[in-house]
Parts: sequence; structure tokens; C-alpha cells
Amino acid sequence: MGATAVQGISRSSSKRRISKEEWQVRIDLAAAYRLAHLYGWTTTLIYNHISARLPGPDHHFLLNPFGLRWDEVTASNLVKIDLDGNILDDTPHKINKAGYTIHSAIHAARPDATCVIHTHTEAGMAISALDDGLIYTNQDAMMFYGKTAYHDFEGIALDLSERERLAADLGEKKVMILRNHGLLTTGITIGEAWTQMYFLEKVCRAQLTLLSAAAASGQKIRFPPKEICEHTAKQYDENGTGQCEWPALIRQLNDITTDYRY
Repeated sequence: MGATAVQGISRSSSKRRISKEEWQVRIDLAAAYRLAHLYGWTTTLIYNHISARLPGPDHHFLLNPFGLRWDEVTASNLVKIDLDGNILDDTPHKINKAGYTIHSAIHAARPDATCVIHTHTEAGMAISALDDGLIYTNQDAMMFYGKTAYHDFEGIALDLSERERLAADLGEKKVMILRNHGLLTTGITIGEAWTQMYFLEKVCRAQLTLLSAAAASGQKIRFPPKEICEHTAKQYDENGTGQCEWPALIRQLNDITTDYRY
């Protein structure tokens, strides 16, 4: 699944020594990329991004090396950058400029957003182009009830001024649909952001299936009452997201490969 020959940095870089805490973030973020590939989110080849903030006061974060597939990402070849986009690693790799714009905007504005995931899956792009966006017709979708932000499309995210609008539109929410574009999730942990993206992607696919079935059958869509949606969303909050799922996902990945850890 992986490509261990892809060049990265060593645990003891010539520029600096990687702390134990940073190395663990690198391992978890590399796992997130590999799992995203495994679950079929890498439909745009080398594009899209998952980032993770590193511990410490400097607001540094990790991003994927531009040009590598997600199944080539490892702990060592992730690229460390600051909020100004400066590469801080002794690395041959570059970063995607649009990825920097989007992820630096969220990391700068939201200290709680340890991890940010952005995808262009077919289902996510389709829902992003619907006027109503995400609808809440099933239990899993209600996880996002009242918690989903929207950001209007402005073109490929190369204009750094868009960062202010991205952050303002996200506000305090953890999930955002980028209209005519794709999906974005955040999390206090990498596991939380990843699990939220898993369910967001799932309910987007379910919504497209539902809309197709309703159109074909002529039946009306049944919408649960607002009170039930709000109650279910609170139940999800109480249970938490990613705490139980992430260890299980790591076990699944380790059954396939462990080369992401290097």
C-alpha cells in the first residue's frame, strides 16, 4: 500500500531533532492519510489535504508533501510549516498553495482545530452544489444538525485574503461545506476530524441515493421534526466522536501496513 522509498526527513534531522510529541502527531497524521486512501477519499489524485497542528506555542502545523499520493505519505515526509507558509523541515518536498491557504486560515483562527481535513469526493462535491446543502433525514446526518457551516466558492484558494472569509464562515462550527467545491472537517484530535469526515462523506452519499430514489418513485421525503434532530445532535455530543473509532481504525490500518510510521 505504501511507498517506503519516498524521501523524507529522519527522526534526527540535520536542522533539528524531532520531539517525541511531534513524532506521534506525524504518525497519526500519516495514518489519517493512509486511511483516507483506504476508504476511497483520494479521488483527486495528489490533491486535497489533511493537516495537524503541532504541540507548542509556535502554531506550526504539518501538511502533505505536494506531488505524493496519499498512500505514499509517511511520518517522516510530512512537511512542517508555519502560519506564513515557511517550510521548516530539511526536506525536498513542497506544499500545495491552495492547501496552505485553507488550512492556515483554520489553524490560525481556531486553536481547538488540531486537525483539518479537506476533500473533493464525488458525493461531497455534489452536495456542495445543492441549494439546500446537507439535509437531515437519518440518524447519522443528525450528527451535523446545527453544526454545519457554509462557504461560497471564490475560485481555487490561492488568494490569501480568502482566509478571513473561510475563518469567519466556519465560526465555531467543526464542519463546513465549501459550496461548489467539497467538504471540510475539524477536530480537537486527528481521530475526531477523521471520523467526522467519514460520517459526513457517508451521509452525503446517502442523501444522493435518497434524492434519486425519491425522484424515481415519486414519493415525498420524510423529514424528522426539528426537536428530534436537535435531541439526536446532543446525544452525539455526549458520546463524543473519534475516541473509540480511531484506535479501531489504527488496528485496521496496521493489519495492512505499518510503513506509514517511518
